[in-house]
Amino acid sequence: MSVVNYLRISLIDRCNFRCQYCMPSEEELAWLQTPERLTDAELLTLIQEVFLPLGIDRFRLTGGEPLLRPGLEDLIHTLCHLPGVEDVALTTNGFNLAQKAQPLYDAGLRRINISLDSLHADTFRQITGRDRWRQVWAGIQAAHQVGFDPLKLNVVVIPGVNEGEVEDLAALTLERRWHVRFIEFMPIGNGPLFDHIGWVNSETLRQRIRARFGLEAGFVAGNGPADVFRIPGAQGTLGFISQMSECFCDRCNRMRLSSDGWLRPCLLNESGQINLRDPLRAGIPADRLRQQVQDLLVLKPEINFKGRDKGGQGSYQRTMSQIGG
Repeated sequence: MSVVNYLRISLIDRCNFRCQYCMPSEEELAWLQTPERLTDAELLTLIQEVFLPLGIDRFRLTGGEPLLRPGLEDLIHTLCHLPGVEDVALTTNGFNLAQKAQPLYDAGLRRINISLDSLHADTFRQITGRDRWRQVWAGIQAAHQVGFDPLKLNVVVIPGVNEGEVEDLAALTLERRWHVRFIEFMPIGNGPLFDHIGWVNSETLRQRIRARFGLEAGFVAGNGPADVFRIPGAQGTLGFISQMSECFCDRCNRMRLSSDGWLRPCLLNESGQINLRDPLRAGIPADRLRQQVQDLLVLKPEINFKGRDKGGQGSYQRTMSQIGG
């Protein structure tokens, strides 16, 4: 089992998209109110007094849509300059990125992932529920021009919807240092849709890309979930996140903190999660919170996708937007 040194932090559960794989229908939405979310000060307290002392020094800011979080640039600036923090990254849908790319870079952010599930406006609207492809593409261009490196593009492959674009999306890596990540469709908060259409495994995608471009032998980059490949001669890379077909639990190095303070050791298994917001607000000392997290780290190897059906609270009770991806 890998050393856990990476925390994904959901800053907000709200989003300006309604992606099929991420959020429930409009009538089912129940947003957290501001007092329910961890404040910037509370987040920084947990990072400094709980997570960093436990060796968790790499952080990714997610949502919902993190660019909707008020004061995001100030939070990023503070986080990037905390002693002991090794890496800060952000995942966004890109809608507001054309305006935000430079301020985020100026705040100290260098790594960014942008969701881009289609190169066609109609398909993009079908997946996201919004007619905003041009704005997202402009955000990607702005992030590239500002100098974000690595700049990663996340693609959730949905059968019968965007799977026919895989080769064209892969081609985005040919002439620029863009890194495309193909993500297998997961059953999180979207059970009926997943049961109806299923998912496409990563090996099938690799075979298609290999047939068109060739594909250099893959390698695992660090402890991340992506198996990374490259089209011969391409400037960027292709990653395949294969949580459904090629379980990577044994090399998982991450935990997830929701915007309302729930810490969970596995995206696809809700067992074992603990609440940090309430005891923090109740004045519980940091060393006691740190011990709770340490205890959860010890249990993490048994709380994974492979063990999702073994008792506990069951699986997939929260949507992806609530968990933070």
